[in-house]
Amino acid sequence: MLPWKRWLRPLAALALTAAAVLTPAATASAAPTAQATASSGWNDYSCKPSAAHPRPVVLVHGTFANSVDNWLVLAPYLVNRGYCVFSLDYGQLPGVPLIHGLGPIDKSAEQLRDFVDKVLAATGAPQADLVGHSQGGMMPRHYLKFLGGADKVNALVGIAPDNHGTTLLGLTKLLPHFPGAEKFLNDKTPALADQIAGSPFLTRLNEGGDTVPGVQYTVIATRYDQVVTPYRSQYLDGPNVRNVLVQDLCPVNISEHVAIGTIDRIAFHEVANALDPAHATPTNCGSVVN
Repeated sequence: MLPWKRWLRPLAALALTAAAVLTPAATASAAPTAQATASSGWNDYSCKPSAAHPRPVVLVHGTFANSVDNWLVLAPYLVNRGYCVFSLDYGQLPGVPLIHGLGPIDKSAEQLRDFVDKVLAATGAPQADLVGHSQGGMMPRHYLKFLGGADKVNALVGIAPDNHGTTLLGLTKLLPHFPGAEKFLNDKTPALADQIAGSPFLTRLNEGGDTVPGVQYTVIATRYDQVVTPYRSQYLDGPNVRNVLVQDLCPVNISEHVAIGTIDRIAFHEVANALDPAHATPTNCGSVVN
């Protein structure tokens, strides 16, 4: 059991939402651009996939994140292993800079569709691999299932994805007791409402099965996740699925929801294995130095 921070983070997330939608935005966004990240080897549209890694990797950030801050460790990690790596911003709200992944998830999936098309056109590859954190590991499933993405994607790797929604440690069950709270989430931050367990969006997404034919799925979870709860709700059921708990690979790993997607080298080693299963190597506590 992690300390009291397990409860603080979900509450802080909700508070941050309110601040984001009620605070006037700066007149100009200071978000890092694709050109800035290209200098670090990612979002480089001149990159051509190699024979060893023939598919570009598209990184899909989580809620309250953006195309840069979520990937400051994983993107260079993959670039150094010879991948063409790209990341997008999605789910932007008007007047809210830097913090994305808040708009309706079905519309965010359309942004992902357009971005994947752009990456495939630039690289000449017929398919891409997707790696997403939190909402970014779940949202692509809408693209795969409803927007034709299955033909353009070989693999989806979700790091702490909320595939079946979240209860936020039971806090979402309290929403009906706060008049106007549910309407506030739906109106101001639709993505948060969409991610609540049992939401209409998730009900439609998971009807008829979790997966679509032809795509390889990997879910990488931590038992200490305090945002997507219960953590086993992240797992997918279906063919071509591998569900991974990082504590089964390294029992002393204490990553929670944010750390597993931003700095956890054990999780990242499993990402690399999922992207190139033919050359996968065992993941253990020593993988932090690989």
